[in-house]
Amino acid sequence: MRFNMVMPEPDRAENGRRHRAMLDMVRYADANGFSGVTLEEHHGAFNGWSSSPLILAGLIFGASTNLQVTLSALLVPLHDPFRIAEDIAALDLASGGRLVVIAGIGYRPEEYAAHGKDWAARGALMDEAIAVMRQAWTGEPFEYRGATVQVTPAPQSAPHPILMLGGTSKIAARRAARFGLPFFAAAQVPGLAEYYNEQCTALGTGGFFMAPSASTAMVHVAEDPDKAWAELGHHFLHEAQVYAGWQTPDIHSAVHSNATTVAELRAEGTYQILTPDQCVQRCKTMGPFDALTLHPMCGGMPIDEAWSSIRLVAEAVLPEFA
Repeated sequence: MRFNMVMPEPDRAENGRRHRAMLDMVRYADANGFSGVTLEEHHGAFNGWSSSPLILAGLIFGASTNLQVTLSALLVPLHDPFRIAEDIAALDLASGGRLVVIAGIGYRPEEYAAHGKDWAARGALMDEAIAVMRQAWTGEPFEYRGATVQVTPAPQSAPHPILMLGGTSKIAARRAARFGLPFFAAAQVPGLAEYYNEQCTALGTGGFFMAPSASTAMVHVAEDPDKAWAELGHHFLHEAQVYAGWQTPDIHSAVHSNATTVAELRAEGTYQILTPDQCVQRCKTMGPFDALTLHPMCGGMPIDEAWSSIRLVAEAVLPEFA
């Protein structure tokens, strides 16, 4: 499941209900065979697009015993790297190693300005953050900005919590290879996997490459897709248009949309409303690294509709794969 807590017309009380509903959905998903939750990070969005993924991850771990949480992505240059090294270590310990962090550099200058960070220095900030986090997770003292510091307690996972670098550029691929870290591309970019592997070979580092499937989609499950599109399509369109509005032409994403209407969005296939049977068939044709991603409260989706989708998957889809 994907949660980003978007709500087009913010209301404090309703936002509180939606956050608590998210945790109820997590408990239900954990008890009914779901595999994980993805979270993301943005700042200053009028619609409340998730700004505190580390906090949400901790809440999800507290409400579950099996679910993996993937931060896709954590915008590490916006944070103090020593501070998030401590936070990630605590989450790794409390969850038993269920946290996956994809480190992203971001693509919105206004987010850097809001955090007092230099957009032009984002590459150097990312390099520093990755180096500091990896050193911090050894549990040993080290020098950081003129002081001797140490992360205690150290994380459970060795040598450190799962950390991947995200992006779709050759610069990002080179950075991942240089640090010997896995590379997660936000979209399928021709030649990028080969370039990353070449860099790893040249540098003598190890790693692996991952990218979303070409058939990646955000899925809602309903008995009557036509009716659901008519009633709920504007929620998907809201998210798609806000996200597209943030992206410049050089940014690639598996869920980028060019739609201007609900009909165009449905035809694109980036967002899909499937019946339970269609959902089963989609799962049967997926590759070994594909995932069915539900987006229960997409674009301010009513809580009841989100629950309907989740329950249909638990009751009519997952039993087919038991």
